[in-house]
Amino acid sequence: MVKLVYDVPHQVTFGWLIACYFYLTGLSAGSFILSTLAYGFGVQRYKPIAKTAIVTATLLLVAAPIFLLLQVGWPVRSIWNHFVYLNFTSPMTYGGFLLVLYPLNCLIYGLYMFRNRPEDLKMIKLFGFIGIPLAITVHGYTGFILAFGKARALWNTALMPTLFLVSAIVSGIALMILIVIIKERFFSQSKKVPTELVSGLAKLLGWMIVVDLFLVFCDVTVLLISHEGAQKAALLILGGSMSPLFVGIENLFGKLVPLYIVFSPRTRKIGWIALASALVVIGIFFMRYVTVFGGQFLPMM
Repeated sequence: MVKLVYDVPHQVTFGWLIACYFYLTGLSAGSFILSTLAYGFGVQRYKPIAKTAIVTATLLLVAAPIFLLLQVGWPVRSIWNHFVYLNFTSPMTYGGFLLVLYPLNCLIYGLYMFRNRPEDLKMIKLFGFIGIPLAITVHGYTGFILAFGKARALWNTALMPTLFLVSAIVSGIALMILIVIIKERFFSQSKKVPTELVSGLAKLLGWMIVVDLFLVFCDVTVLLISHEGAQKAALLILGGSMSPLFVGIENLFGKLVPLYIVFSPRTRKIGWIALASALVVIGIFFMRYVTVFGGQFLPMM
């Protein structure tokens, strides 16, 4: 009797460059939405960070496609074909146009904001409101790209676009807290961090972490009670080789510890809030990493 053993490796299409691309677009979307709170929604206590947020959002969005192009090998011809030969059933078709329209909107929005003329307030508000759905869809479509992977149980969930969007807002708020603290502590004349502003952002961060954790709980619970492939995907991130990143870095240190810090009276201080924000920024990166690589770890069904 002859026993044949086949060792057929499965292809990993998306690498760490795609994880970085997803991460940077998320940071950009979260930062942009935060910039609209003052000029768009009239929350005046966030006005001091509006300009910083739009600059951050724009720079991150400029950097993000570089990782995407590095992943595909800088094929200039395929980029051109992407806009000429359209496939309206593919999220990537819409994503290409969004990656052009969104940064243009950011530049126009930022231009009016930095001119800071009374007659520009209407235009700031207009392009702020136009930019919100653009920011949401720019990052949301990346979730759709993964969700359309029917053979990848970890990706093929209706919650994937929402998870990407909420985690983007979480990471954007955390990044903005760090930027405000560093900017005011080291690069301002007063050398004094605006405690009230940072505390307000920290509370907002805490509630968004709660929403994020709820979505993660729903997603993992459904995977555990679904078909065999989905259960294997859930066990991979809960107790398998991906669990240290998913359970430990992403959710324990990246969400639960910061959640305690921002809501506990004992740790509601600038230093602790900075630590919490740094943990969140790191944790959300590993959320992208685990999602990208964890979805490809198991053979396709």
